Amino acid sequence: MTIAVSASIASRLKALYQQSCHPQADTESHLSEALRQTLQHPGNMIRAELAYRLGRSYDLPEASSECLAIAIEYFHTASLVFDDLPCMDDAVLRRGATCIHRAHGEGAAILAALALINHAYGLLWRGVAHSSAEARARALEYVEQQLGLAGLLNGQSRDLHMREASRQPRVYQQIAIGKTVSLIRMALVVPAIAGGASEYEQCLLDRLAMAWGLSYQILDDLKDVLHTAQDSGKTADRDQKLERPNLALTIGVEASFRRVQRLVNISDRLLARIFQQQTGLFFLRETLDRFRSEMATMVTGASAASL
Repeated sequence: MTIAVSASIASRLKALYQQSCHPQADTESHLSEALRQTLQHPGNMIRAELAYRLGRSYDLPEASSECLAIAIEYFHTASLVFDDLPCMDDAVLRRGATCIHRAHGEGAAILAALALINHAYGLLWRGVAHSSAEARARALEYVEQQLGLAGLLNGQSRDLHMREASRQPRVYQQIAIGKTVSLIRMALVVPAIAGGASEYEQCLLDRLAMAWGLSYQILDDLKDVLHTAQDSGKTADRDQKLERPNLALTIGVEASFRRVQRLVNISDRLLARIFQQQTGLFFLRETLDRFRSEMATMVTGASAASL
């Protein structure tokens, strides 16, 4: 079954994102306003779209697919709120708006992020409720791996304590796997596990998530180098000022573009193998085309800037 994300489905996912964890009437005002602002800026929701379409392609009920999609997006958003805090990156802008901690205070920002995480776990459980006991256990174990000490938390800690002497592509990749790949993995693999995908299909999707997550992070690093804060929607030159890992600063812009191209080629080969197993996943080609288009635009911009 091939599921297309029509405008109506995309709008529904956005509405669910903004309403599912909406503050109650008796929610304390600082927390309420911090949460409202967070939910007003959902970003591109690419992870939610992928999770939803994967779930439906593996015959999960629509409600289950929606729950998984929004849960993963809430985990992602919460990680950004934490990432922007003064004890982390002390950012000013996120998604084109003032960071939550600067608008409503650090305490409210932390509590808003925890509210998203708490609700995300509830949605996650509802998303796998109709799966087999084995699939439920495997999906929840996978989430724990990606969000916990082996995944997102470890990547964030490595990022915070990166030292100049350790600025090598290998170390950079370890950090990107923890911080960025983990959430792409959840979007691609968790719905497949819940839908009863074979171990081989899960493995292929996991490897695809690795290629896409690294591509996404490299392109984000390039934006920090090539774009202004107005263009990127976040603090300009953040990585350079804070001495955070950034591949474009480590190996250069041209070498970074070449690395993304290699990852795109790897993705092509993985997709060919995935389509042999599951014809309903042809929509994954659209995401790869997004990377190609974004890279082409950035290459053109970089070339123009050098003239």
